[in-house]
Amino acid sequence: MSIGRFIVACWLPVCFLIVMPVVACGQDSAAEVVRIWPGETPTWKAPTEPERDTSQPNSRTVAGRGVVRLGNVSNVELHLYPAKDADTTIVVCPGGGFSILAWDLEGTEIAQWLQKQGINAAVLKYRVPTRNEAVKWLPPVQDVQRAIAMIRAGAVKSMQCQHVGILGFSAGGHAATRTTFAKQRHYDVARKDEWVDGKPVSVKPDFAVLVYPAYLTTTRDGEALTDGLDVDENTPPIFFAHAYDDGLSCMGCVKLFSELKRKGVRSSLHIFSTGGHGFGGRQSNQEKDAWLPLCKAWLSDNGF
Repeated sequence: MSIGRFIVACWLPVCFLIVMPVVACGQDSAAEVVRIWPGETPTWKAPTEPERDTSQPNSRTVAGRGVVRLGNVSNVELHLYPAKDADTTIVVCPGGGFSILAWDLEGTEIAQWLQKQGINAAVLKYRVPTRNEAVKWLPPVQDVQRAIAMIRAGAVKSMQCQHVGILGFSAGGHAATRTTFAKQRHYDVARKDEWVDGKPVSVKPDFAVLVYPAYLTTTRDGEALTDGLDVDENTPPIFFAHAYDDGLSCMGCVKLFSELKRKGVRSSLHIFSTGGHGFGGRQSNQEKDAWLPLCKAWLSDNGF
């Protein structure tokens, strides 16, 4: 079916593109790194400690391997994984409870997989921690919206494409959800850089992939959606993947999917019997391993 697109018009300032040399962080093999904010980021309580991997010797492993838990992130960057002749770019938002970023597990490893499928991937290193902010999801959503706007405006030269989607895990899934349902741009455009082509661009993704997204409902039983998640005919299609035995209840996905179905927004819901929370894209011979090929098929079915 044809899904209407709600266009949030915004004047995108030309990103003062700072192309950074790629610094190794876990298995980061990005072709290019681009900062997304010209000058200072929007106001927030920035950390005073330097950015670092906060993992400890006894930190949880996933599929027998460690996880890069990137903390104290102030410099917002897109780590780019371009695919040859790709027509779609996906902004990847790692999870981490708005405290850290599960950088390789839910970021660079996913980007490498997308790249192999012929899809551009841009891993967003968004600001953390934001747990002490009045609205803890706001700085990450500002970063996500700015990233989408940059790609849409053609400011990221290696990511020229027709479709821009978003893929988020856990807290990153919440930021992705908030971005998908936002009715306005959450950052101020009155900045000191130049306009991009003098044209408005949308900061809403064409589709969303939400993997064990957090905070979708006000209660664990999923009775009521979180304020601001209002489904209408202009909501983009969404792919959900969650585990039944996740301590973060899958009922948020069930509730949001039911609303999408009620409003005629063609989406896809997958609740796997096992997998727990935070499995990323790592294979462990469990049912949840199927989410990646299912996601690929869904993207293809929807023309992305």
